[in-house]
Amino acid sequence: MRRTFIGILAALLAAGAVAQPRELDLVGLWEAKRHLGPEVRGTLALAPRDGGFVADVAGYSVPARFARREVAFELPGGRGSFRGMVPTTGGEMTGIWTQPDSPLGGMFATPVTLRKVGDAWRGDIVPLERSYSVYLPVTRAADGTLATYLRNPERNDGIFRQVKAIEARDGKVTLVGNRRGRSERSTQYEGRIEGDHFTVTFAARGGVYEFAKVDEDSASPFYPRGKSPARYGYAKPLQRDDGWTTATLEEVGISRPMIEAFVQRLIDTPQVNVSTSQVHSVLIARHGKLVLEEYFHGYHRDRPHDTRSAAKSAFSVLVGAAMQAGIPISESTPVYETMLGRLPADIDPRKRRMKVVDLLTMTGGHFCDDSNDDAPGNEDAMQDQDKERDWYRFILAVPMDREPGEKLVYCSIDPHLAGGVLSKVAGEPLPELFERLVARPLQMGPYHMFLAPLGEGYMGGGSHFLPRDFMKLAQLMLNEGTWNGRRIFSADWAKRSGEGSRAIGTSGQRYGYLWNWYEYPYRDRKVHGVFAGGNGGQISMAIPELDLVIVFTGGNYADASLFIPQRRIVPEQILPAVDASK
Repeated sequence: MRRTFIGILAALLAAGAVAQPRELDLVGLWEAKRHLGPEVRGTLALAPRDGGFVADVAGYSVPARFARREVAFELPGGRGSFRGMVPTTGGEMTGIWTQPDSPLGGMFATPVTLRKVGDAWRGDIVPLERSYSVYLPVTRAADGTLATYLRNPERNDGIFRQVKAIEARDGKVTLVGNRRGRSERSTQYEGRIEGDHFTVTFAARGGVYEFAKVDEDSASPFYPRGKSPARYGYAKPLQRDDGWTTATLEEVGISRPMIEAFVQRLIDTPQVNVSTSQVHSVLIARHGKLVLEEYFHGYHRDRPHDTRSAAKSAFSVLVGAAMQAGIPISESTPVYETMLGRLPADIDPRKRRMKVVDLLTMTGGHFCDDSNDDAPGNEDAMQDQDKERDWYRFILAVPMDREPGEKLVYCSIDPHLAGGVLSKVAGEPLPELFERLVARPLQMGPYHMFLAPLGEGYMGGGSHFLPRDFMKLAQLMLNEGTWNGRRIFSADWAKRSGEGSRAIGTSGQRYGYLWNWYEYPYRDRKVHGVFAGGNGGQISMAIPELDLVIVFTGGNYADASLFIPQRRIVPEQILPAVDASK
């Protein structure tokens, strides 16, 4: 039977009765996206049983450990874990859910609030959704070759493996280009043509991705707001139960026509290449009122955004809040003595002299320059190695290359080590501290704290916040430490954090306690901005002289265009719209 079928098929092919695979027209926009988990989400129930608790979530039912009011459990296969504290009298239980690593990298801690329902506690686990999307806009060059580039909004991987062309041959598709910093072209990715689509393997991002052609009338997130969006018209931001009062631009003395023109320019931005400025959100508040809230490229107000190094400033807020709450930490707290207790006799004497203030100003003295690949303590060196999973221990072993307090070198391990000092002094994990002293008082919605491998909150960056919550950090600085009448940290801490006492680089930017300082021309004078800044274009900025707060989130990671919002858009398109007399 098999031979008969093969013989018939061969005859039909020879006679042309069976259609040959048609050539795939690659010209146009192609997109692929995969959700990478986590799989565990939904309602968590903690029910008492035999003097302890049983946890039920996402189809799993596991016993929970219960001791001294603390309840904790882990799901099988490393799918996640929970810890919380049972309150003495009713009320709410606040816990921390830890989700596992993913192909995008990193574990995250998310606060969970559980309420008493009968004899059980119930609450919703809302982990950080991990997804990865890729866009390939293909055009035909004059010589007939197919040109393209790879756009990836979550990680900007196209800046590292710079795809320049796509080739299709013998049922295979090849993406050709060069590694960043190299000129020679080579195959960057490979895949297969399958009918009207093709697949490409991104091994480091979860495997095979299926690319489909985008319709001409598509609202694809590749574009700021679809390929052919309607003309932009300003609307007052939505009032929500998050502590922000909203108002119109006119009510706070900001020109509506100028802001409308600015937002329209963002919408009209042609997507030319991998370095095209990609703004994901822009928000403006004045006189404590939110007056502009706009999103692009598929992002929205309910999607937490990676703030990268801007989360360092959130940690500065936490240190100030800890001091305000009476936790015995100060700028003069010794680092190594606190972390190690009894110091080794042969320890570098410079490490003995290191104080918390040195870590907050990135003048700790470790050989850890993040822009120096040869520095043993740079952030990538720590995060890419797996020999030492205890990042505090890793940092404490990094050699010194200068006296503490002597010179500012951008070094992400400094604030993380400061986090270890704070946690040790407070006797409380950093995720719980941040939730109790910062997130709850600031009425934050869902957020996700990036974790070190052993579960400690990573204070060097990478936490995800809702843009409206990210904006509260700058508003706090503008308010000299208060939010809606509640004091989070002292006015003195706000002043010292934002005064920009040291130069960072040669651009005129300065640095305080994990906050940046920058000066702008404004009409006939100068005004200064204090801001949390992160890779990709993450900005939460206060401009005290104008009682103004500005937020940007973006996707230009590891690309010079990340500076466009801070250094061009703010002075050229936003500040001119602000009337200082109002």
